[in-house]
Amino acid sequence: QVQLVESGGGFVQPGGSLRLSCATSGITFSWYRLTWYRQVPGEEREEVAGIRRNGTSTTYLDSVKGRFTISRDNAKETLYLQMNSLKPEDTAVYSCRARFGAGDYWGQGTQVTVSS
Repeated sequence: QVQLVESGGGFVQPGGSLRLSCATSGITFSWYRLTWYRQVPGEEREEVAGIRRNGTSTTYLDSVKGRFTISRDNAKETLYLQMNSLKPEDTAVYSCRARFGAGDYWGQGTQVTVSS
């Protein structure tokens, strides 16, 4: 059974930091392209950051470039998103996604709230 479980969300003041984790099981982790998405109720889900299998190629949403860093630990089968200099507009439910071939799996999401 495939599982993707996010953690690390919470409440933080503007300018603060959070580190999200996505622990996986049931997949050959190193084969998968991994992505973080976020969604605000009533709005479209948007891709925040992605990382290829080798971990050396990453992509970012323009609004998070220079503030967020995506990384992966293939030995721990875990995906990370380090979020610094958080802004109120970063408030959303953040979810991880793993894709390889016909395999396409999502986590349940973790809430991030940035507010003073």
